[in-house]
Amino acid sequence: MGRVEGKVVFITGVARGQGRAHALRLAEEGADIIGVDICSDIETNGYPLSTEADLDETRRAIENLDRRAVLRKADVRDPAALQQIVDEGVAELGHLDAVIAQAGSCPLGAQAPQAFLDSANVLLGGVMNAVTAAMPHLSAGASVVCTGSLAAMITGGTDNPAHGAGGIGYSWAKRTVASFVNDLALVCAPSDIRVNAIHPTNCNTKMLQSDPMYRSFRPDLENPTREDVEPAFHAMTALPVPYVEPEEIASMSLFLISEESRHITGMQMRVDAGGFVKLRPATLPF
Repeated sequence: MGRVEGKVVFITGVARGQGRAHALRLAEEGADIIGVDICSDIETNGYPLSTEADLDETRRAIENLDRRAVLRKADVRDPAALQQIVDEGVAELGHLDAVIAQAGSCPLGAQAPQAFLDSANVLLGGVMNAVTAAMPHLSAGASVVCTGSLAAMITGGTDNPAHGAGGIGYSWAKRTVASFVNDLALVCAPSDIRVNAIHPTNCNTKMLQSDPMYRSFRPDLENPTREDVEPAFHAMTALPVPYVEPEEIASMSLFLISEESRHITGMQMRVDAGGFVKLRPATLPF
């Protein structure tokens, strides 16, 4: 306990899924949380996104751990809103030590060009907006963590044309996050600010457990169920599991924010149950 005692961490997509898991794991280890989530849907995204009730539940869970939480409804595509919330959170909590830019959506199957733009603006623009809002408050020893994706690192994954403009946008944005992390780590190193990425495989959240994702894994079925797709999920792992849990992703973020990783930067950390080495893409991002 206490691996990040006294730290303040800004997390996007905090209301549920991986974002909530990050917040609770860090709070368990002594951190206070500034967080945002959209708490509404995006038209091109084929499954429901978070709600204000989800955000309230995350707040209560953090406070039940005797940690402070400044959580607000905001869209990561709105840089001014993020800056205002981060500034207010720092004013209330005193400082900022880390950011986890991980808010996401996955509009698989959406064919309209807008789906590509929504993917790009949430998954890449949202990451950049979050880091930009946090950066003025970060100082030596701070940590930036950005969420990528194993699927985006595999040729023919989400960028398969069958997944439509949304899938292509997802892959492009997540690949570009990897590049962003690589180069931002270089320019932040003289300031002793570390920058790393986490690339999950299938993760057991509402994004994975959704009709669009089920159809992407079982395109041979009109309305596949969770039971239908469970065996197909193993395509993205080498270890004998269909997916990882959000708490396992959160354990990596805890490591990257703690002093245990004080000399680790520019890394593409895969929490993928061996999916990357199993699929061995012909072209690597780095």
